Amino acid sequence: MANEKYGVSLEAMGINLPYSIEAEQAVIGAILVDSKVIDELGGKLLPEYFYSKQNAAIFSEMLLMSSTAKPIDFVTVLDAVNAAGVFASEEDAKVYLYNLTETVPAISNANTYAEIIYQKYLTRTLIKACKEVIDNTADGQENASTLIDFAEQKIFEIRNGRESSEMWKVDSVIMDVIDTLNKMSGPDREKYLGLPTGYPILDKTLTGLNRSDLIILAARPGVGKTSFALNLATNVTMKRPELGVAIFSLEMTKQQLVQRMLSSLSGVESHVFRTGEVATDQWSSIAEATSRLSKTNIFIDDTSGISVAEIKSKCRRIRNLGLVVVDYLQLMSSNKRNESRVNEVSEITRSFKIMAKELDVPIILLSQLSRDNEKQQRRPKLSDLRDSGSIEQDADIVLFLHREGDLNDTDMEEIHEVSLIVAKNRHGETTRIDMHWDGRLTRFTVLETSRDDD
Repeated sequence: MANEKYGVSLEAMGINLPYSIEAEQAVIGAILVDSKVIDELGGKLLPEYFYSKQNAAIFSEMLLMSSTAKPIDFVTVLDAVNAAGVFASEEDAKVYLYNLTETVPAISNANTYAEIIYQKYLTRTLIKACKEVIDNTADGQENASTLIDFAEQKIFEIRNGRESSEMWKVDSVIMDVIDTLNKMSGPDREKYLGLPTGYPILDKTLTGLNRSDLIILAARPGVGKTSFALNLATNVTMKRPELGVAIFSLEMTKQQLVQRMLSSLSGVESHVFRTGEVATDQWSSIAEATSRLSKTNIFIDDTSGISVAEIKSKCRRIRNLGLVVVDYLQLMSSNKRNESRVNEVSEITRSFKIMAKELDVPIILLSQLSRDNEKQQRRPKLSDLRDSGSIEQDADIVLFLHREGDLNDTDMEEIHEVSLIVAKNRHGETTRIDMHWDGRLTRFTVLETSRDDD
């Protein structure tokens, strides 16, 4: 983004990148003396945290050996680094590794050495990020809001231990996958699986709400897509209370959303929250639901006309974010306001997919169906997604809520059979799940087992 003529080297700016060769060598030496040290470090230390390319390469070989259950000692590591061509000669490798085993200060302090390496890495990354921000600002070709978003994004990546410009060698990715697989099969497996939706059949089909997924939830007006999205958000936060859930509503107010959530949780009809006609025996149920909902980490924003950049900026400030819900796509605007609505919607959906990947959380994006589907009231298909074919392309999962017949307010006060159609699923099969919609409580429940989609 920056013009190179504005670039100034860090050295010219009088900035020296911080590092600690002593800490790097101490960690490697500790592992050579006691291979259990690498297990204690776990995923806290990665090769790219090392300043010395040589030390990074040695540590990378050690991690690969650990992930494949190979023994780690002076002889095996020497053989591995020689095979990888880390040193100019085998003699250089032998001398360097031997010196590390002889000079390691204290094996018990390995975690402290690792923390020093990590902190130096963070500082170097921050300095480089600030340099990029300065270069882009000096360019003068970007508007202020774009520059602020860029700066905020760089800091967010550092805070979350990621740097988007990094290229990752496949062996380090393999180690990350194996480490996650081990955790998923361990006692804390729920923390590493997809988020539970509260509907076991749907969880089985989707493997839960997975990180970085863009999930489109679409329906005709009045079928209950907002209520279903709120059901999903509430179910997630009840199962995983430590996670933050962000809800952005461009149509309904925050009070209306909370009324629906309280109705669903308490079993008290939604009209009670609108009329104030509360029976004596209903107060205890409302109080219990209020207590449960108050303990969650649900954040609601009802700003009209909010942009993807604003949503992303607000989500970055939520600690331990687990899920984002946006209601709904067609009410949003983008930077391409002078272009066709199709191009505008395309930019929005692509931006949400990128956002899901950057924040590493699932995003549920509500959408309307095309007018043709509304008129014909037939079972929806992917081509019915309104305004842009890119909605289908950008989405990892597409869910349709469908109910046969005309929709009117009177009907919606009764319990109806509604089909939840999994029309697209990057992670597995498509299917149909029969559900009950209770308009009085704005709540969906599973009716019976799923059926394969035609």
